Amino acid sequence: MPRSPRLSLAAWPLALGLLVTGCITVDTFGGRREPLIETVVDGERGPKALMLDIDGLISDVEIRGPFGVGGREGTVARLREQLDKAAEEGDVEALLIRIDSPGGTVTASDLVYRELVSYKEEHEIPLVAQFMSVAASGGYYAAMAADVVLAQPTSVTGSIGVISAGINVSGLMERFGVEDQTLTSGAFKDSGSPLRPMRPEERKYLQTVIDDLHGRFRTVVAKGRPALDAGQVATLADGRIFTASQAESQGLIDGIGYLEDAVDEVARRLGAEEIRVVSYHRRREWRANLYSTQARTPVEEAEASRLLGLEGGPSFLYLWWPGRLAP
Repeated sequence: MPRSPRLSLAAWPLALGLLVTGCITVDTFGGRREPLIETVVDGERGPKALMLDIDGLISDVEIRGPFGVGGREGTVARLREQLDKAAEEGDVEALLIRIDSPGGTVTASDLVYRELVSYKEEHEIPLVAQFMSVAASGGYYAAMAADVVLAQPTSVTGSIGVISAGINVSGLMERFGVEDQTLTSGAFKDSGSPLRPMRPEERKYLQTVIDDLHGRFRTVVAKGRPALDAGQVATLADGRIFTASQAESQGLIDGIGYLEDAVDEVARRLGAEEIRVVSYHRRREWRANLYSTQARTPVEEAEASRLLGLEGGPSFLYLWWPGRLAP
């Protein structure tokens, strides 16, 4: 559906302001983005550690900015580009993952996890994860690639589970005299359609899909937290969230600390008194210290919700549902 011209005109000053301040990244001609550059965000000497961000909704598709200007690549593509650059540079001796995410799609979360595990094992380097405000569901899934998982005292984590988002608007359609005329080749082809009530057999069938994906999540957690047995993982994987202290007591994380503590942990694992923490970023993305992040615009977040299928259903997500609305 085309956007309202009035809305578009009203949003142009916002888009221009974001462009001028560098809050969005502009594609170069031909659709190619600016190359990544390196900035030291902490330390002056010693081994190099690359800090990677897993923030916002985890997706494997590109999120466009206002009017198609700027935006950002999907989480998986961005991570892969950063890891490829690290491999080319050849001097990255550790990875530090800064996670602030309620999760995202099942596939994107699994791809992020796979990319991190593959790079860590291929290059035989330590990987430390630091939870910021939220590291739930797919955010926690990704952290299972780490050797050590730390969380800030106020972090929220957990939400180990799967959700399939969907709505039923058939009552509203009936009120306005709208009928569903969908044709299918089989009884289950339109399972989860928002245009009609879900039949019991469909609900049972879709639940088997969710259960299978949930089993994959539990397997990843069991591998990443070897101190927990299968029974303990199953008990904790009921979708609830945990505070940092609760997560530590249940064995879901290794300790509580701040980002500086995660840097110290990386240094300890490298046997170094000091390390240099670097960030790979676009020229317009501000990076001054450990806590610098790229600003997300409301338009980007709305587009992310659309791409993740949050405006309808069904879609299968490793996502803490309330967390998707967090600023």
